[in-house]
Amino acid sequence: MLAQFDTQVHLAGLRHFAEPLAIAATVTLPQVDSLPERARVFFALAGGGYSRGYFTERLPGPSSAAQARWHAERGAIFIALELANASDAITLNAAAEAFDAAASDLLVRLAHGELHEAFPPVLDPVRVGVGHSLGACVTIVQQAHHESFDGVVALGYSPYFNRLLAAPGEPEMVVPWLSRDIAPDLPGGMLNRSALGRAEDPAGDSRGWSAYAWTSYYDDVPRDVVEQDLSHFGYVGGRRRAGASDNLPWAGVKARSRLGGSALTPGIVAPEAAAITVPVLAAMGERDIVADPRGEARCYASTNSFELFICQRMGHMHNFASTRQILWQRIETFASGCAQAAS
Repeated sequence: MLAQFDTQVHLAGLRHFAEPLAIAATVTLPQVDSLPERARVFFALAGGGYSRGYFTERLPGPSSAAQARWHAERGAIFIALELANASDAITLNAAAEAFDAAASDLLVRLAHGELHEAFPPVLDPVRVGVGHSLGACVTIVQQAHHESFDGVVALGYSPYFNRLLAAPGEPEMVVPWLSRDIAPDLPGGMLNRSALGRAEDPAGDSRGWSAYAWTSYYDDVPRDVVEQDLSHFGYVGGRRRAGASDNLPWAGVKARSRLGGSALTPGIVAPEAAAITVPVLAAMGERDIVADPRGEARCYASTNSFELFICQRMGHMHNFASTRQILWQRIETFASGCAQAAS
């Protein structure tokens, strides 16, 4: 049988973060007899405002499946991770260090047969980092600094430039660009303050949230599903309301001020992306935040294997799309390629 369970990794003495840190993980294991000759392990990070449930829950919408279980049914080990405790001051470097340490701990448990009592030891698996949106930003930094993976899947994120598309006839949503190293409330911490002041529709207004919804969900996602998902951001019934709903199993803490804000600053992780040498799959919906999909190859200057995939009938929130399984199959194919390249 497939097995799914939660665990935690407790970390202390991190170079970029002085306080003890906990990483929560949901592990989905395949049937032992479905493991390939060389096992594949996915380490997945969700976007800002989403928990690991984005990958492990059966999300509502035109298709019913949970991504973690879908991959496990095809013989992969799928581990979804998230920060269990961290201050708003956590940086990209600190998050990347923490997730690398957590992945290393879980791989050691897997190698010693200690991840699950009924699962055998797995040695030298192919490690694939999968990040969506903010999770992709962190995964890129993690790979550049720690070489955690044999392949990187960047979902709905550009190391160069991201923007929220506007529905036809509506103004583009202007989002804050935050410094990677300076707190937002300090001088220099907000890089586009004047642009935000001039914006017709600054981020957070109801029309801005309308643009966010148009970018994030394709037209065949039912309106009630869109509003249900946006409710945990405090956007309900076409208006932004005080008091967000966090009762959804895929909802997580809001994008932390410095971590989430700096991820949308143009070029914020461009050096890290350029330093990645393992294969890269950049995948996105046909309606997404990546400003120049076909220019993404230039971001990954050091890899000798770059793949671009634009999934039809898909917005930025990929796992709510009716075509989500097409994307998952492309990730499976990419992981198989990484296994061949690493052998």
